[in-house]
Amino acid sequence: MRHPDREVTEQKGGCFAVAIVLISLLVIGTITGLIIWGLIANAPEPEVGEPAANRIGVYVESAFRTEGNAEITVFGEVRPRVQIDVVSEVSGRIIEVSPNFIEGGSFRSGEVLITVEDRDYALAVSEAKARVAGRKLELEQSLADADVAKRQLANEANPSDLALKKPQIIQARSALEASELALDRAISDLSRTRISVPFDARVTATAVDEGQYVSIGRTVASVFSTDTAEVRLPLSNADIAALGVPIGYEAEDDLGLSVELVADVGGATRRWAGRLVRLDASLDSRTRSTFGTVEVQSPFDVVEGEMPMVPGLFVAAQIRGRALTDVIAIPAAGLRAGGRVFIMNDQDLLEVRNVVVAHATAEVAYLTSGIAEGDRVIISPIRNPVPGMALSPIEDAADPVQLSAG
Repeated sequence: MRHPDREVTEQKGGCFAVAIVLISLLVIGTITGLIIWGLIANAPEPEVGEPAANRIGVYVESAFRTEGNAEITVFGEVRPRVQIDVVSEVSGRIIEVSPNFIEGGSFRSGEVLITVEDRDYALAVSEAKARVAGRKLELEQSLADADVAKRQLANEANPSDLALKKPQIIQARSALEASELALDRAISDLSRTRISVPFDARVTATAVDEGQYVSIGRTVASVFSTDTAEVRLPLSNADIAALGVPIGYEAEDDLGLSVELVADVGGATRRWAGRLVRLDASLDSRTRSTFGTVEVQSPFDVVEGEMPMVPGLFVAAQIRGRALTDVIAIPAAGLRAGGRVFIMNDQDLLEVRNVVVAHATAEVAYLTSGIAEGDRVIISPIRNPVPGMALSPIEDAADPVQLSAG
């Protein structure tokens, strides 16, 4: 059994411990409050100013004033000016062919490709000459007979033409003329036994060979001319406007528009010079376009190491058209849809300008109004462009906003 005095002493000790804990907590709270108050009282004042603008980084190029010629680039296929099938005009056995009578072979104008046996044709010439001689003799005889008849009938009143041998003279002269024409035809047939063409050419295909018999109308070869090559080029309405020539245009000698033809051949880029010599006189009803013809003289006459411009080659034609004077040039990427241009003004803010385009290529646009020389043209895409939006040249932007095509 516990003593009553001991219980009272234990109760007083517990109350004293609680009082010490409470006093400690109060002191700690007071000190903490004083520290916080001191920090707040001594904190620096925040700086007051305008928030930094969120500028979009863009690429710009300065517009400049220039002059020159409108240029267009169109594409077409090279073809020979003349391409024909060579046909035999006589019948007979082939007794000789030229060494150049092969696929790809070249020959000059008038050079004999094939020789057909001419014995029968030479005989026909001899016979025709004999007939001409006989007809001449008959004419001389008729003239002599007419002279005799004229003297004999000198005293006759109104002798008939038949008595004067006039019809006989007409008949003899007609027979002589017919025999002379027959001789011309025989000589022509004889010359046709040597087959040639009247222009410098290349052989694309052969159909006969030595010893073979050919008949009249038989195709013996296909050839094309090498004096001039042509390129047919489709031209749109905008292309015609850039060229500055009318539909149906025909150039005078050596005065066509200058053209540079380009193609990759043999592992290198090749170039040839030509002239636009004419435009078709009509439009295609489906495409509303027309065609122009470029001529290149002597396409096979090239220096060593160069390439001839051969038929079938696909080329890009760069044509110099009408003159452009006092125009403003900008990169083609700066010209937007609807004839607009985005400008970064002196305050580095976006301006949207409407412009008048004189001519545009894949690289450059030429403008006649809307911007001035020195204006900074934005050439990079901007998402949701709004006039007055803040910009920064891309090279000066510390952390430019990511661009998106738009």
